[in-house]
Amino acid sequence: MQSDNKRTEGDINDTPAREKWLNNEVGDATKKLLDKDARFFLHQALSTPCLDVLKGCEGPYVENISGKKYLDFHGNNVHQIGFGHPKLVQRLSEQMQTLSFSTRRYTNEVAINFAEKLASLMPSDLNRVLLTPNGSSSIGIALKLARAVTGKYKVVSFWDSFHGASLDAISVGGESVFREHIGPLMPGVERIPPPITYRGIFEDNESKCLEYLEYVFSKELDIGAFLAETVRNTDVQIPSKSFWKEARKLCDTYGILLILDEIPIALGRTGKMFAFEHYDIEPDILCLGKGLGGGIIPQAAIITRDGYNRFGDISLGHYTHEKSPLGSMAGLTTLEILEEENILEKVKNDESFICEAMSELQHKHKIIGDVRGLGLLWGVELVKDRNSKEKAVQAAEKIMYECLKNGLSFKVSAGNVLQLAPALIISRHDLNKALQILDGALSSIKTD
Repeated sequence: MQSDNKRTEGDINDTPAREKWLNNEVGDATKKLLDKDARFFLHQALSTPCLDVLKGCEGPYVENISGKKYLDFHGNNVHQIGFGHPKLVQRLSEQMQTLSFSTRRYTNEVAINFAEKLASLMPSDLNRVLLTPNGSSSIGIALKLARAVTGKYKVVSFWDSFHGASLDAISVGGESVFREHIGPLMPGVERIPPPITYRGIFEDNESKCLEYLEYVFSKELDIGAFLAETVRNTDVQIPSKSFWKEARKLCDTYGILLILDEIPIALGRTGKMFAFEHYDIEPDILCLGKGLGGGIIPQAAIITRDGYNRFGDISLGHYTHEKSPLGSMAGLTTLEILEEENILEKVKNDESFICEAMSELQHKHKIIGDVRGLGLLWGVELVKDRNSKEKAVQAAEKIMYECLKNGLSFKVSAGNVLQLAPALIISRHDLNKALQILDGALSSIKTD
């Protein structure tokens, strides 16, 4: 069994509830494939054993080999435009018939158009782009660029933060479960407590965090970058506007680059194209990924300032699929779909609907200690007692499996937070259906 401090990015895969699910809720054909999966894939925390075997995905749904459909409120944060969007499938098919790969030292028009489009969405002089196939690599590029710009190698980040699973990304991340048995890690990382507690209680925590930040900035002369998630994705922690404006001011005062990790939360997830737009600030480097490939192609990027375009003699992000025509077409088309289908406006309307529905659920179910959300990113925190805020870990697991049985999939973060992140194209009917499934699961579970 995992201890509470290891309950981070996902549901728990070694509990009796997982075993019961595998024994009672999957068919023989699925069990055979799951056995093969366990035989041939290297086992690792947070994903072994798997829950089910999928054969299809479309819109807001995934479908298993038995034909059961789940509303996917997890989607690894790649499904902003849903799965298999027809326009994206057509564009990728057409691209594959012409230029499917771009060899090193050559460029291609679709990659250029993609970079131009990304730059057009940015404020001021954030006009320079590097492309990479995955988010962890974009973090690596950002860290290297920050060292080149400032001449300083140290980084400040938050405890409990997640910035990817590669060695450099876990070095700057703050989740201990990713660093266990892996050291030594990259030196020069200073971690401070995050601005909001897991339990949804401010307790002047933002002011304390800013005090930590300024103290470290003032004492450590080798700090070149401050790396943070604009909004904490996994358990949905949402800083105030005043926090981010003050943090931006501190970076300016001490000559430190602000790197914002919006890999899982950009592209309309919070109701804005980019989460930093909620806070009236600018990053010096922005990291994007996940949904940038439209839920089909792995695609990520960094966007930074024109003034930092002075390191042509340094290899900042020399990746084989750097200017991928397919990845670029996926990214360009995803951005077009978000604009053409007025997804941002839809998400704002959905936010109002969910906010009201969540308020009713919290009033109805005493196990809900806190609800936090922006756009279509929501966290429902379950507690044994609202006064003590003690985590209802076992109840969270039971509710997750009850929802799975009824066709709703999501992940549990921090042991007791139900993270709800549907496809942004989800219909109001399906959104309401998902909330009804959650309501039923909450009603069936007693506080543990």
